[in-house]
Amino acid sequence: MSDHVEGRTPTRHLSEEECWQRLAAVPYGRVAMSAAGEVDVFPVNHAVDNGTIVFRTSAGTKLLELTIRHHVAFQIDGFTDSEAFSVVVKGEAAEFDRQGEVYQAEKLGVTPWAPEEKDRWVRITPTEVHGRIFDRA
Repeated sequence: MSDHVEGRTPTRHLSEEECWQRLAAVPYGRVAMSAAGEVDVFPVNHAVDNGTIVFRTSAGTKLLELTIRHHVAFQIDGFTDSEAFSVVVKGEAAEFDRQGEVYQAEKLGVTPWAPEEKDRWVRITPTEVHGRIFDRA
């Protein structure tokens, strides 16, 4: 028996360049992290900045967890009428607050959807980027 459905192209891996194109095009994703033996997933609005991912947050659980364990996973997905994709970035997250870095990040236009003030910035520096794409039925 075949590993793919008749008439549909098998799932293919995205190149790193294709992954970054999709990361830049989709304004929201999910950050997954672990602290105190628990795994949490948080939706965030993000932007791509010179091979890194930046997002805004506020003081709270997400930021606290990032200070305990820096290793995170970040995931986006999307679809059109004909295909669907998913991109996962694994890397190290760190808060940044230097005025020059914040100024540059603010120019990227990250606009959180949640109504709370998001005055803290986090940067994910990737150690691994991979993605998949497949035809939709």
